[in-house]
Amino acid sequence: MSSPNQALLFARNFLRYPKVLGSVVPSSPFLVDEVLRHVDWDAVRVIVEYGPGVGTITGEVLRRMGPDARLIAIELNTDFVEFLTAKYRDPRLRVVRGSALDVDAVLAGQGFTHADVVVSGIPFSTMDAALRKEILGKTASALGPAGRFLVYQFTRALLPHLRQHFRHVREEFVPLNILPARVYDCRK
Repeated sequence: MSSPNQALLFARNFLRYPKVLGSVVPSSPFLVDEVLRHVDWDAVRVIVEYGPGVGTITGEVLRRMGPDARLIAIELNTDFVEFLTAKYRDPRLRVVRGSALDVDAVLAGQGFTHADVVVSGIPFSTMDAALRKEILGKTASALGPAGRFLVYQFTRALLPHLRQHFRHVREEFVPLNILPARVYDCRK
């Protein structure tokens, strides 16, 4: 699928599910670089991505990760699951239709006990408080001892919730994105 078709798929799904996508356009290269610069690519073996959409971050993760690393992309939207499966025919990638709530079961189903990194752009600020709390708790539990949760959002609303689940939370602002975003680097 070409880039205009990719953008059209993303925009069409945003119009259908604005609270699930959170943005009408995919992330900018500046935002993707800021999120992924926190990853130790030589050490990471298991990466989970919540809500990969059309694969803006997925493609960069695959480009940067080592040959023995694995990327598990968890996506709710069937259109995006089909798109990602067709676009990325990389044996290191597993696209799973499901929810971030299922991260523990998804990891176990792929033969892993924990993730080294979880990357997310899902819009936590538009979800129910109980759901947000459960996803953050499961994410913290799914990470190994040195694991990182890298999340980007368009507001600071998530920050106090991150601090309830992670001991170290570092915030950075990325103005070169539509909309400007905040990146949180969270560690247990």
